[in-house]
Formats: sequence, structure tokens, C-alpha cells
Amino acid sequence: MAIICVDAGTTVIKAVGYDSAGAETAVARRETVVSRPAPGHAEQDMGAVWDAVAATVREVAARVGPVDFVAVTAQGDGCWLVGPDGEPTGPAILWNDARAATAVDGWIRTGLAEAAFRLNGSSAASGLPHAILTWLRANDPDRLERSSAMLTCGGWIFARMTGEVVAEESDASAPFMDLRERAYSPSLPRMFGLEWAERLLPPARSCPVAELTGAAAATLGLPAGTPVVMAPYDIAATALGAGAVAPGQACGILGTTLCTEVVVESPDLEGPPIGITIALPGGYLRAFPTFAGTEVVRWTCGLLGLSEPGELGDLALLSEPGAGGLAFLPYLSPAGERAPFSDPLARGALLGLSFEHGREHVARAALEGLTMVIRDCLVATGAAPTELRVCGGGSANATWLRMIADVTGLPVRRSVDAEVGARGAYLVGLTATGAAPSVAVAAAGHVRLRDAVEPDPARRAFYDRLFEDFLTLRADNAGTWPLLGGMRSRT
Repeated sequence: MAIICVDAGTTVIKAVGYDSAGAETAVARRETVVSRPAPGHAEQDMGAVWDAVAATVREVAARVGPVDFVAVTAQGDGCWLVGPDGEPTGPAILWNDARAATAVDGWIRTGLAEAAFRLNGSSAASGLPHAILTWLRANDPDRLERSSAMLTCGGWIFARMTGEVVAEESDASAPFMDLRERAYSPSLPRMFGLEWAERLLPPARSCPVAELTGAAAATLGLPAGTPVVMAPYDIAATALGAGAVAPGQACGILGTTLCTEVVVESPDLEGPPIGITIALPGGYLRAFPTFAGTEVVRWTCGLLGLSEPGELGDLALLSEPGAGGLAFLPYLSPAGERAPFSDPLARGALLGLSFEHGREHVARAALEGLTMVIRDCLVATGAAPTELRVCGGGSANATWLRMIADVTGLPVRRSVDAEVGARGAYLVGLTATGAAPSVAVAAAGHVRLRDAVEPDPARRAFYDRLFEDFLTLRADNAGTWPLLGGMRSRT
């Protein structure tokens, strides 16, 4: 027997086939398009996303034996609206959309965002549903009138497969869940003037299981009635797939978002109102997903005329640590930044440039800037992990992995799996269908890690000083962000 797990990311959708022993036997991938029809907008065609999912599942199904179940994880947050017929009422508005940045800025400055954090454990961001709904109410009320449910990407795929409209608890965690109760809070919608939107919230359940409909089965090339499991969304599923299943274990995703996260027993709602908190089976995940990750790497490659990220690492090695005094603030997203601080006006900067600097210094400064963000987020978790498990496309860059070890002072380990998010969905699927007693037990039997990349003590000491410099430069530069925002509004 076989298992198929789907990981629907923002730019690539993957389906992975596993054999009866849990080994990866087949992988299919399809790229997806993020459209930006206006400044700050980030959207996807929901039908095109489903078509890509169907294509990958069909391809894997044709290469494996009879399938026990399908498990799904996907990008989180955003707003995927459907009507009473289950069809989209427009394009999905994604987690990295910036159109609601003005509303979020107001919530932060008035203290509303912090008040909500004390119930929800997640900071405000323009790609979260409450921000998007606020923007739609002001700019596209007709779409809201035509909509009957607000899903996420995983909820959309699950609904397409099973006909059930439901939210997995991880997806439902932000921004409307009272984390102590693990249920929607009646007061949070009222705080944001969104009482009218409560009708759009689907029921929240932990790792729901339903059967594949006949229509979906025909599309996917699988038998009708095949169990379908909705796993936690991608950053949570990836932590599980990397084996971060016990309190204190940490994971870093080097992907479209840089997401540094740690498993915790209970939500901390009294600390600084930063990052997000996600309900997991049996616990919680304290996560700091940035708005800018490997897109910064690709942007830098384009700037320097490099063809692929590996070349950036090779070029960076031509510069000594510290990049000759060149510092890079990697806040390049039009949405600003949300971790480990929240500011929709945040912007990137290359500081200290002179004629003495070359391409190699820019390459090293870019990777060092991203790595400083990883350490910054790790500090914000308040945890003291003994190692950092990393995954995502950036984990293939050996130069970057050595830099992460040196900057964080932690051994860095990668999974042997090609698709760690899909592995997390696999572990949850085993548990949800009764094939394993818990995710932790499933992880003990199926997660395998490569040898650790150990930190160099001398470089660690150097980067300790450089990290303090990075924080000082960011604080000083942040004073210019409102001015720069005003300049953008006039152009």
C-alpha cells in the first residue's frame, strides 16, 4: 500500500508518494503563478492551484500502488473566498499581500494589535484574514456579499477533494482564535469591527479526515472514498516533518519565508506582541515567519547577474566574514516585515557601500543579513534549543548552512527527505487515520537527519559582535521608514 502527501506551497506544489515502510518513492512538482495586478497585491488563481494539485497527485498515483490515504498541507494565512456553490468568488489573496498595510499600521500604532495578541498570540500582518477582510469591505464589498466561506489554501484543496468546508486548527489559529480555549473568540472579530465576517469562518477542527468524492477521485486518478487528511499548514507541517515534535525543539525553514519556530507546551500571551502562535496536535508552535526569505536570494542573484543561488554562496566565499564592513537589511517585501517585529513600512538597505566593495561583498552581505534575521527570530522565541533543524530550498546552499551554524552557535541539521512539509503531512496522516498513536511516535519511526554542520567557535565570536551591530543599524534605519513610505506614496 502507498500514501500520497500534498504540499501546496506559494510557488511550487508537490505531491510525494510513500511506500509501506514510509520511504519516498515518487515526487511530482508543478510551479504556480503569483500575480501582482497592482502595487502590493499578491494573488493566485484558485482554479489553477487546484489544477496543479490534481496534476501532481495524478502523476504520483500512476507510479505507486493502491493508496491508503491522501494528506494535505499548504501555504497558510491569506483569504481564499468561496461562494455557496463552493466555487471561488475571485482570486486568492495571499499571505504576503500588502494591500491592507495601512490598516495594520493603524492597529499597531493604536495598540489594537497588541490587545488582540493577548488573546490570540499572533501579531497583526497585512496577509492575515482580518486585514484582508477589512480591505475588501472598503474596496470590494460585492465580493464579500457573494462569498459564504473564507478558506486557506489547505482548506480550499480539502474542500475540492472532499466537499467539506472546514478549517484545520493551525489555519484557524490567527487571527480569530482564543488560543487558551482553542476556539474562535467572540471578542476578536468585534475588536476589529468584523462581526459581519463571522459567518465566513468555517468550523475549526484538528486534522480533519473525510472521504474523497467521486468527482475528485476521477480527477485525481484515485478510488472514491479514499480517506483525505488535512494536516496543519506548511510551516507547522514542516516543523513536524523535520522532527521538531517536543517542547524546545527548533526548526528553520529557508523558503519563500524564513520561518524560525520552536515547539512549546502552552501559548505565551504575556510577552512582546510579535510572531505567531499556532495550535498543533497536543501542543503549540511559536513561529516567526518573515515576509522575505529566499526571494531575497533570487533578487540578489539577479542584481549580480548570477544564474542560481548556489553561485551566490560561491561568490560570498570570496569575501571574509563581515563583507568588508558592508551591512544588508533584507526587508525587501512590499508588505514590510512581520517577524521578529511587525512594521508594514519596513524596507531593506545596503549600508556602508564604498568603492572598496565588489560583487563578492554584496553576496556575502545579503546572506549574512538573512542569517542575522534567523538569529533575531531565534532569540525572539525565548527558547534555548540544542540544535536547529533546517529545510526548504535554501538548505541546499552549503555556504549558507555553515553561516547559519556560525551565526546562531547551533549545530545545523537537515532531513534526508526531499520534501519535509510532505513528511510532516505523512506523520499527521498516520496519526489521524489510527496507524500511529501520536505524531511524536510517528516521527521517531520515520524522520531521519543528516550529519550536523557544527559552528566554528572563532567565527561565532565574530558574529556575536556583528549581530549587535546589525540590531543597532536596523534601529537607526527604522527612523527613515515612514519618510520612505511617504516618498513612495508620492510616486
